[in-house]
Amino acid sequence: MTTLAGKTLFITGASRGIGLAIALRAARDGANVAIAAKSAVPNPKLSGTIHTAADAVTAAGGQGLALKCDIREEDQVRAAVAATVDVFGGIAILVNNASAIWLRGTLDTPMKRFDLMQQVNARGSFLCAQTCLPHLLQAPNPHILTLAPPPSLDSKWWAPHTGYTLAKMGMSFVTLGLAAEFGPQGVAVNALWPRTLIATEALNMIPGVSAANGRRPEIMADAAHAVLTREAQAFFGQFLIDDEVLSEAGVSDFSGYAVDPAQPLYPDLFLD
Repeated sequence: MTTLAGKTLFITGASRGIGLAIALRAARDGANVAIAAKSAVPNPKLSGTIHTAADAVTAAGGQGLALKCDIREEDQVRAAVAATVDVFGGIAILVNNASAIWLRGTLDTPMKRFDLMQQVNARGSFLCAQTCLPHLLQAPNPHILTLAPPPSLDSKWWAPHTGYTLAKMGMSFVTLGLAAEFGPQGVAVNALWPRTLIATEALNMIPGVSAANGRRPEIMADAAHAVLTREAQAFFGQFLIDDEVLSEAGVSDFSGYAVDPAQPLYPDLFLD
C-alpha cells in the first residue's frame, strides 16, 4: 500500500505543528482526517485552530473534521471518536501526537504542570488508543502511531526534567504494552521520534535553541506517511526515527527539510 486514500485518521493535537503536517500529508492522498484538539478559537500566542486545520486538510485534497477535544477528558475523547465514526464510517489510523512539555527541574515544576503532562502524554495516549481500538480492530491495515522516543532509563535524560521525561517515556511504555497486546491481532502499534529538533512552537519551551537549528515538521509527516502505508501485519513494537524511516524508503538527501541549511542541526531529546 502506498497511499492513504480513503483511510480515516484520528490525529490528536493536529491544529498545528507536527500533527497538522501529518494531517496535510495524508490529505494529499485523499484521506479523511479527524482533527482532535483543544484549539477551537484563535490564540494570540499560538497559530491555528481545529477549524483552520480541517479547512487546510480539505483544501489539500482530503476531508477534514474539526473536533474540539481535550484528551484528558474521557467523555470528550469518546464523543470525538464516535463523531469520527459517524461521519466517516470507521477509523483505520490513530496518531497520538498531542503532548505537553515542561523542561524544568523538580523544584521548578509546579504540580499543576506535572499533572498536565502525565494526563496528556501517557494517559491521553492510552485513552485514545482504548477508545479507537474497537474500530481499528475492524479496519483493514490498522495503525497506531505515537510520537514518543525509544524507551531509556539513562539518568542523563531523567535528571534535568524528571516530570517531562516520565510523561514522554510513559507514551513509549504505553506503546510497548499496546504493541505486545494488539500487534499479534494485526494492529501495527509503533512510535516515531525525530532525529533533530523540529521547528514547531514547542521549541519556545526550550531555552537557548532556535528554529534555525531544526528541521521542518514535514520530515515527520513524510516519515509518518511511510510508516502508515506499510503492511500492518507483524509490524509492531518499533521505535522508529524519522530520517531512518525515510532512508529505508529511498530518501538520501535531507537538506530540503532544514529550516536553515547554513546552521548546525541540534539533536532532539532522548537520542544518543
